[in-house]
Amino acid sequence: MKFSNQLIIGLSILMISVSCKTVVTITDSSAGISVPSNNGQRHLEDISLNGKVYSALWQQNAAEFRALCYQAYNIATEIVKEKSSMQHLRPIAIVTDIDETFLDNSPYAVTQALKGKEFDQQSWLDWTSKGEAVAFPGSVEFFNYAASRNVVVFYISNRNENDRPGTIKNLKALGFPFADDDHVLLMKDTSNKEERRKQVLEQYEIFLLLGDNLSDFSEIFYHKSQAERNRLTDEHAVEFGKRFIVLPNSGYGEWESFMPGYNSKLSPAQKDSVILKNVKGY
Repeated sequence: MKFSNQLIIGLSILMISVSCKTVVTITDSSAGISVPSNNGQRHLEDISLNGKVYSALWQQNAAEFRALCYQAYNIATEIVKEKSSMQHLRPIAIVTDIDETFLDNSPYAVTQALKGKEFDQQSWLDWTSKGEAVAFPGSVEFFNYAASRNVVVFYISNRNENDRPGTIKNLKALGFPFADDDHVLLMKDTSNKEERRKQVLEQYEIFLLLGDNLSDFSEIFYHKSQAERNRLTDEHAVEFGKRFIVLPNSGYGEWESFMPGYNSKLSPAQKDSVILKNVKGY
């Protein structure tokens, strides 16, 4: 996706001062996005949504982002190569999250932000129903390599059942293995993924988990405070790169929800205030 220079400049200003009242004019149609406006003008805070567009800009454009994906999936490939060559008492499997673990939803974030909106279930369903999210670099190759080594793949996602048709359509179109109802385990009653992992463990040995959020790996991280998340990550440092593979997601996650003072129901200005309290300058 191409961004006009004017928009990029405006977003850069945002990262310096999220509470700025600067007015940014969006008149360049090269971005290919329809942006509601008042005589072609939008206030910067109307499109900021606390840096989500800037996160999407990095995800869509930075070679460093691609490198991090390749790094994660290269490590995961070596683990599969080692573990699949060993003897096991039960069939072996890997568990993976979907969104921002291998499917790129940054276009959704951009579209919502430029409408002055955040996440909501209906717009999210509109997006997932398209089945058009692209795959992170290295991901399709990795999961197909795992399948070729007789490793079963389970997709445990907090998309809900309404998202199922579009999700499976998207996975199949991109060439992911095991893209069917038996292996795509979506959220029903709770966002806690532990019960779905236990469901897999009834028949399989899980030796590797991939995700962008700590609760993709273990219940011990689920709905914990920022301090507890940091402490638990330090305590389990040896697991990362060996059993837990983390993909980069700066746009959203439990890290955001559990910042001190943060609440998803706050106004954009209030969220800006919370964010400024949680960053350090010098």
